[in-house]
Amino acid sequence: QRLKAAVHYTVGCLCQEVEEDKEMRFSKQSIAAISEMTFRQCEIFAKDLEMFARHAKRTTVNTEDVKLLSRRSSSLLRYITQKSEELGLNNMEQKEKKKKKSSAAKGRRTPGEPEAAVTENEESNMS
Repeated sequence: QRLKAAVHYTVGCLCQEVEEDKEMRFSKQSIAAISEMTFRQCEIFAKDLEMFARHAKRTTVNTEDVKLLSRRSSSLLRYITQKSEELGLNNMEQKEKKKKKSSAAKGRRTPGEPEAAVTENEESNMS
């Protein structure tokens, strides 16, 4: 119910923007109808995405499922593909940063370690 209210609110805001931009009016009934259609379409999308993942014997919806869902709208498909690639690059960069940090941390010694190494060297020199 809260999700439906959020969709209705968002549709109302978008209609307001269109009203200001195009100098036209939306009735409350038309906003309610657009909200209902939007909510029902989102339910259909969710079910389709679930079926795509299930067909691929997965339990998680991934970007390939979303691309498949958007295949009928070339502009939407291009947008989703572009965003997916951007996210992939960002994820790779984050992994590289983490890898460098963990490598640097492994290469560093704690403050007591260099002293212990010096002590061991001194002992071997004394023998």
